[in-house]
Amino acid sequence: MRAIAPVPMPSIMSTDPQELPKTIRLDGASNVRDIGGWPTRDGGTVKFGRVFRSAALMALTDTDQQRLAAIGLRTICDLRGTRESAQAPSRLTILAPRLHPLPIEPSIGASLRDLRKNSQFSGENVMEVLRNAYVAYALEWSHRYRAMFALLLQEEPLPLLFHCSAGKDRTGFGAALLLQTLGVPWEAVREDYLATNRLWEGDPVLAAELPPDVAAVMLSAHESWLTAAFDAIRGTFGSFECYLQERIGIDTATRARLRALLVE
Repeated sequence: MRAIAPVPMPSIMSTDPQELPKTIRLDGASNVRDIGGWPTRDGGTVKFGRVFRSAALMALTDTDQQRLAAIGLRTICDLRGTRESAQAPSRLTILAPRLHPLPIEPSIGASLRDLRKNSQFSGENVMEVLRNAYVAYALEWSHRYRAMFALLLQEEPLPLLFHCSAGKDRTGFGAALLLQTLGVPWEAVREDYLATNRLWEGDPVLAAELPPDVAAVMLSAHESWLTAAFDAIRGTFGSFECYLQERIGIDTATRARLRALLVE
């Protein structure tokens, strides 16, 4: 393996202390950022340099990998479906983090095909499909997020980066779940989630293949989807705390441990 030359942190991270989320500038991936800096309800701040989120990593350049090495990246959790990741494997030729596949299979593809078949393919239909997908992330795929939280609690794998294809939906829900667990107010969780709309470079191929109203929906993050997921959590389990304990494996003591690792 070639030696990785360190890249000074100020050259890759956004430097304005008031600008959140802190982004990492890469040539081969977008929507790459630190989840640190957000305030918690009890006066704390989520630590920088511990957990990152991004879109897919299949086009990373050598320089990109050097930049990720400069932040000390040790672990990558890939939330893409099995077929997605096989068709576009992460390019990690000189960076050697621990790679943990945590596949959340994208049900939206089949749903969109059904809509097209029935001549009901519209932005409004797709809004509902994505809403249902977010509810599924929370209720049907919680075991994948449970596995990610278990890695975070080990500390040794940190810094950790998690991603899906766009870093928008599966990753967006995962980031919101983590920030809520750390005690970040909903307004800040919402701001982090919606930052995708200015940080993700989109998918021009997909945009060209879809009707404009459908592309406008699919290539954006919508707060109503995230709200639907958390409404489903409370509606099914009675409270966010019960969901954390029953589905994510985070009880009061474990939540305190996680906060000790990730909040200052």
